[in-house]
Amino acid sequence: MHFAIDSFRIWGVMGKGKVFFVGAGPGDIGLVTLKGLGCLERADVVVYDSHADARLLNRAQEDAELIEVGPRDSGDDMTREEIRSALVGNAKDDKVVCRLKEGDPFAFGGGGEEAEALLSEGIDFEVVPGVSPVFAAPAGAGIPLTHRDYSSSFAVVTGSEATTKNEGSLSWLGKACATLVFPIDAGDMGRIIDRLIDAGKASDTPAAVIVRGAQCDQETVIASLGTIAGRAEEKGIRPPALLVVGNVVSLRERLQWIEKKPLFGHRILITREYSAEYGVLEDLGAEIFEFPTIRIEPPESWEDLDRAIEGIAAYQWLVFTSVNGFRFFMQEYRRKGLDIRDLKGVRLGAIGSKTAQAIRSFGMNVDVVPEAFHGEGLADAFARLNPGGRLEGVRILLPRAEHGREVFPEIVRARGGIIDTPAAYRALKPERGVSRLKRSLFEGRISIATFTSSATFSNFIEMVGSDALPFLRSLTIAAIGPITRKAIEQAGLAVAIMPEEATIEAMAAQIVDWVAVARS
Repeated sequence: MHFAIDSFRIWGVMGKGKVFFVGAGPGDIGLVTLKGLGCLERADVVVYDSHADARLLNRAQEDAELIEVGPRDSGDDMTREEIRSALVGNAKDDKVVCRLKEGDPFAFGGGGEEAEALLSEGIDFEVVPGVSPVFAAPAGAGIPLTHRDYSSSFAVVTGSEATTKNEGSLSWLGKACATLVFPIDAGDMGRIIDRLIDAGKASDTPAAVIVRGAQCDQETVIASLGTIAGRAEEKGIRPPALLVVGNVVSLRERLQWIEKKPLFGHRILITREYSAEYGVLEDLGAEIFEFPTIRIEPPESWEDLDRAIEGIAAYQWLVFTSVNGFRFFMQEYRRKGLDIRDLKGVRLGAIGSKTAQAIRSFGMNVDVVPEAFHGEGLADAFARLNPGGRLEGVRILLPRAEHGREVFPEIVRARGGIIDTPAAYRALKPERGVSRLKRSLFEGRISIATFTSSATFSNFIEMVGSDALPFLRSLTIAAIGPITRKAIEQAGLAVAIMPEEATIEAMAAQIVDWVAVARS
């Protein structure tokens, strides 16, 4: 007999949990290591910094406890002692804890102090390095820290080191290292610049201040060391930020790249699970804020679907309105030991090119795909197949979500057909991430919101609350089709983007076109 050993659980055998310090990078899920994702996905508890990418947190287990520690604009952050207590307490409860920290856990992240607290309690830990903003921000701004013609060395200096220690250390660093990098908090920048100049750094040395480095809304201000503080204030730049001093800063004019992307500056809300079709938006510079408003689960009972499958030979048509309906149907169909050859003689219909593609991937032909990807379009397509649009004696099986739209079934019955609609899956509302989303909405950090069905929109409003409506009015809203647009407009909101074809690819392409026109 073979046993699978879970390395995360072996610590539980020893009577204690374990903490994994995972570097979350500068705020982009693409800059997190594969090992870090693995730790996050298998953790019982995730203790995370507020900056964490929404898509990253969505990778946690459904029943994992999420603990946000800050920093928050409200100022009600957890204290360092409270954070350490959360780590220690959960690990002692034999839980696997992922401590998700901005950047790299051991580089300006306070991970060392938290690790010491665990060690003092006899709790094991592991560190998964991450991409520090110290490196990501200059790279995103097009500023190399070293360059053959400009700099062969660099130093990273904390604000406290630069403002409280003697000038000798800055003088030595300024001479030894051609590039200096300072993570700065409020009030640090002026004092750092004064001490640098007092220590002998020329006031005309190129300097840059970078905020939200390597993110879709990164801002960079360039000036001389002597004028950079004033320029940053003019531009409304506020710490936390990164100050880079050195001749390499002059390369930004040629090497800046993030700002040149067509969708730079846009953070796009998607209200379903992320899929590859959204990738084009990221490739063009947008950031995706993933907030699924629907969670797909099996039905509470398979009884109705099983009965329909057992009598499948009685149906002339088998119709699917979504990939999920087809996927769950085939899962149950095969679980019962049946073969797709048993469907011989049953004609297949599908709403949407993706649903049709999923069916064809099983080696089955699709007889009807309506031009309009909704129930009304499917009804029209059936009408064209029968004289006078009547359906007397036609039996249709429609495996679908519980409480699905009744438009197509009602039309079939009105035209004399017989249709059964067993539940193949349930579409439930998730409960996570509402506070993160509301904070991003209220802070104006989202520019475009997308909805792929009327259900994603109605669930969104139920989850976020009507107080979000004024903030939604300031956004550009994209709807995948006329049914979704109608639901949005009934809530008093305007839809600016709607593709002709009701697919995510078409909607993404329409977003790109809309941004291009808006910026022209």
